[in-house]
Amino acid sequence: MKKQNEERRSVLKLGAVAAAATTIGTVGASASTMHTSTNSVLNEKVNLPKNGNGKKVVIVGGGWSGLSVAKRLKQFVPDADVILVEQRAHFVSCPISNLWLADEVNLEFLTHSYLDAANNNGYTFVNANVHDVNRTKKAIYTNIGMIDYDYLVLAPGIDYDYSAWTKGDANLEYALRTQYPAGFKTHSEHQTIKEKVQSFKGGNFILTCPSGNYRCLPAPYERTCLIADYMKKNNIKGKVILLDENADITIKKKGFHSAFDEMYKDYVQYVPNAKIEKFDLKNKVVYTEFDEFSFEDAAFYPHVRGGKLLEVAGVAKDAINKMEADINVFTYQVNGDPSVFCSGDVRPMAFSKSGNTSNTEGHVVARSVADAILGKKNIWTTPHTTCFSAVGTKPLRAISVDADYAYNKKSHVFGFANASTNENWKAGNGRDNGQSLLAWAEGMYADMFM
Repeated sequence: MKKQNEERRSVLKLGAVAAAATTIGTVGASASTMHTSTNSVLNEKVNLPKNGNGKKVVIVGGGWSGLSVAKRLKQFVPDADVILVEQRAHFVSCPISNLWLADEVNLEFLTHSYLDAANNNGYTFVNANVHDVNRTKKAIYTNIGMIDYDYLVLAPGIDYDYSAWTKGDANLEYALRTQYPAGFKTHSEHQTIKEKVQSFKGGNFILTCPSGNYRCLPAPYERTCLIADYMKKNNIKGKVILLDENADITIKKKGFHSAFDEMYKDYVQYVPNAKIEKFDLKNKVVYTEFDEFSFEDAAFYPHVRGGKLLEVAGVAKDAINKMEADINVFTYQVNGDPSVFCSGDVRPMAFSKSGNTSNTEGHVVARSVADAILGKKNIWTTPHTTCFSAVGTKPLRAISVDADYAYNKKSHVFGFANASTNENWKAGNGRDNGQSLLAWAEGMYADMFM
């Protein structure tokens, strides 16, 4: 309880930082606008300082990709006027959050300041929600006003797609989102899941893994291990049931299977080909095609799609492929509108939707934007995926994968290149990977915020 109270005090402190960031972010929204109509506010130009005399580049989305684009672009084109627009007032990392659920890292380790990132790297941070994009006028519309641009980078990340489960049932979707959140977007979801885990008294705790290219392929398996680890350490008579829509574990299969079978034999039930067809939340039962599973608590991870800003901006591939941006896969420019780029988890290429991939891809996108500004021919380079997954704590043990990407000219698709895995979590190798996991995270945060 003491530890939870300390965490809550940390959240309150962050709230104060958020309030300060919001005040700074709303520069240009003067007191006189507070009593005007919404349309007036949306159309009034935000009064922003210039951090360069060159082209104005607006980046929407302050995740791993958007942060990386903003920092690197300012390095590649120091004269560019770079503006990062993000709806959150402070950054809480989704990567490494499973370790926070297991009390292996504290909240401060995951939390970072957008203000520090902007000040350290010479760009402008605006804390605002983007409601509309007018590509003809080259302007975005936020809750604090309009911001024009010469170049626009959209990095809105993912949204959840509950439609396969809910079939339009708004009450069911709301219940799933709020009572059993997925925990792959906002920190509020992670806070709810952590409190679920730490108050769990026993029985079945259901997790799900969607099919397709969802955010962070190994994360549902890592979370299974770490919740099972928590149960085992605290002598909780419970079991984590992982309902996986896939035919088998999608990545680091050998490492995760051996962890399930050897470390958590009595605490994990892995169920492949398990697509949920019906929810009975009142009686806490889910039904697949052949089985039913009762549960005491759960966190349901649905399919994912691209942020809806893609549709607002008119840059989604089509009504079906809402997950994907309609871009040139080598330059990241929107087809038919070379002044707009899309980066991160909305890319149509089958790259891993992981933090490291988005971060290194941000370097690639920044170079592409810089080449457009400078009139240079762009040469594509591969993003890089380095992904550590924890399988146990005390001591921290992890497995890993490392890969580049290459384009197959015959099949016209991207695939892994120079890929390697380290799936031995036992003895010194697993502990070394565990320390590498923490060092990797520290390096990534430094790369984005320092």
